Amino acid sequence: MADLRGKVAAVTGATRGAGRAIAVELGAAGATVFVGGRSTRERKSPINRDETIEETAELVTAAGGRGVAVRCDFTDPADVDAFRARVEAEADGRLDVLVDDVWGGEQDTQFGVFWEQDLEKQLGMWRNSVQAHLVTLHRLLPLLIRRPGGLLVEVTDGDDDEYYAQSLAYDSVKVAIRRFGTVMAKELEAFGGTSVAVTPGFLRSEQMLEHFGVTEENWRDAIAKEPHYAMSETPHYVGRGIAALAADPDRHRFTGRALASWTLMREYGFTDLDGSRPDWGRWYEEVFKAGVDPTTADASAYR
Repeated sequence: MADLRGKVAAVTGATRGAGRAIAVELGAAGATVFVGGRSTRERKSPINRDETIEETAELVTAAGGRGVAVRCDFTDPADVDAFRARVEAEADGRLDVLVDDVWGGEQDTQFGVFWEQDLEKQLGMWRNSVQAHLVTLHRLLPLLIRRPGGLLVEVTDGDDDEYYAQSLAYDSVKVAIRRFGTVMAKELEAFGGTSVAVTPGFLRSEQMLEHFGVTEENWRDAIAKEPHYAMSETPHYVGRGIAALAADPDRHRFTGRALASWTLMREYGFTDLDGSRPDWGRWYEEVFKAGVDPTTADASAYR
């Protein structure tokens, strides 16, 4: 079990999905976690979902940490300045772990031929993700470098540039964020910091479950629609990987790398909520990429 007692973390995009689960798992390890996002009980974000940052903070506290909810639009420098001020005021300016997970592209993602897509939506995806990550780094990294040993985690999709998701804007956003994790290792080196990019596998987030018309309890019913969903994972899987990385005193050996839930699992041996260890990386190589009919593959051998 990771031990982050006495540590302070900040998670952007923590309202739902991977961001929420990462925050909860950092809390389960004992950390104080400042959770930021646009959705509050008083005001929903433009995507109009029910999850809120207050709920995330409560889940962090219930898991054993201390959750602090901060309403923040991470594309807005003034909002991020206010987020930083909360950390300054309530944690004496201490920040040991920064997980940059903000996304905000749910409504704008389109797949297919780029010039046939809505340009404003594609530009909106860039503003809500790449711009948000840049503003976050600019405003919050000065806190992270105050003490040697800080950890920056840039959460993206994919651990290399080989796979193309059939959307130029989406693909370029995720490549850019992955690159942030790599290049910030160069800038943090002088301050004793570590920077990585981390990707989950095939995620069972709230929105993906809704997309397939299932719940976490009956998620396997979605395999009939998408056979590769047999290798899906809960958002807590990557959350546990990041918590384990944050608690590793020798984590600097990974600086500059793009990691994944499955590579972290192989390193630290944690499980998903159901006790399994889904290995999307191996499934991708041996089933998806190899063109093997996923309905004939033994999914249990990869979990």
